Amino acid sequence: MTHIVHVPLKRLPHAEGLDLPSYGTAGAAGVDFLAAVTEPVVIPPGERALIPTGLCVALPSNYELQIRPRSGLALKHGLIVPNSPGTIDEDYRGEIRIIVMNAGRDAFTVERGMRIAQGVLAPVVRITWQECDSLDKTARGSGGFGSTGH
Repeated sequence: MTHIVHVPLKRLPHAEGLDLPSYGTAGAAGVDFLAAVTEPVVIPPGERALIPTGLCVALPSNYELQIRPRSGLALKHGLIVPNSPGTIDEDYRGEIRIIVMNAGRDAFTVERGMRIAQGVLAPVVRITWQECDSLDKTARGSGGFGSTGH
């Protein structure tokens, strides 16, 4: 059974006429966010841009909205979300804007209404720290950054 979470959404004037974020297929985990640019934005190779969506949300308590790159744009054009996944916190009420970076070889143009990134609603689990003098031993220990040989 699919779990549905209702999220209030406010459309800003520069998003008028654009579709709301939606799932591309019945089994998709993320909704596609559209670029609410008023003019095309050209991103040269190696550069970044902040792309507006024209949308604000009020997430429920203990949820975040993770902003992720779209795989097709990453593969075909090198367009990535450099802080992936970006996080929209439950208490943020401003416009969702997507940081995109052109890691490709050619300039990339973001057009109005283009599917620019995807958003995945995720539960947040809160941490309480328990300071201690030692941690349990594992086979891996403190090895990291390729230490497992894979």
